[in-house]
Amino acid sequence: MILLELFWSFFQIGMFSIGGGMAAIPLIQNQVVNLHHWLTLTEFTDLITIAEMTPGPIAINSATFVGIRIAGIPGAIVATIGCIMPSCIIVSLLAWIYFKFKELAVVQGVLSGLRPTIVALIASAGLSIFILTVWGEEGFSTNPQTSNLVSVLLFTVAIFILRKWKPNPIYVMLGSGIIGGAIYLLI
Repeated sequence: MILLELFWSFFQIGMFSIGGGMAAIPLIQNQVVNLHHWLTLTEFTDLITIAEMTPGPIAINSATFVGIRIAGIPGAIVATIGCIMPSCIIVSLLAWIYFKFKELAVVQGVLSGLRPTIVALIASAGLSIFILTVWGEEGFSTNPQTSNLVSVLLFTVAIFILRKWKPNPIYVMLGSGIIGGAIYLLI
């Protein structure tokens, strides 16, 4: 039964995560944390961090991790297949439709209409992770004593560096991780 739940949850994630990994994060969170309670919000944030750092798509890395955590190797295989299958079906179907009807204005209109939705999904994921980082699992608070000021400072400095000098984001992430780790070791 759990294998079927894993397959169906990640099938839905694979089916509706249009726009890539970042757009899939709120869908993964809804299935894994909110509906099935397979992970806590803190564990989910750790999962996204690890899935982002490891090679491969976030949704597939997440499916593999959650599958192994819940049902071992069979769970990882079933969840990963569930995550991949909709993409294979959808991409094959869309490629056929696109090449057959690419000149139609309706097709171009649909593609243009999806762009704002994808931006909203990515913004939602970023905001959820930002709120968790700054205020913890309790959520948004106006009390400055409940805020993680180190996280806010690292976020602000990282955004400034990325916008001003446009370095490779991997170096900014690595630097932020090292500085954050050093600060928390000293505190």
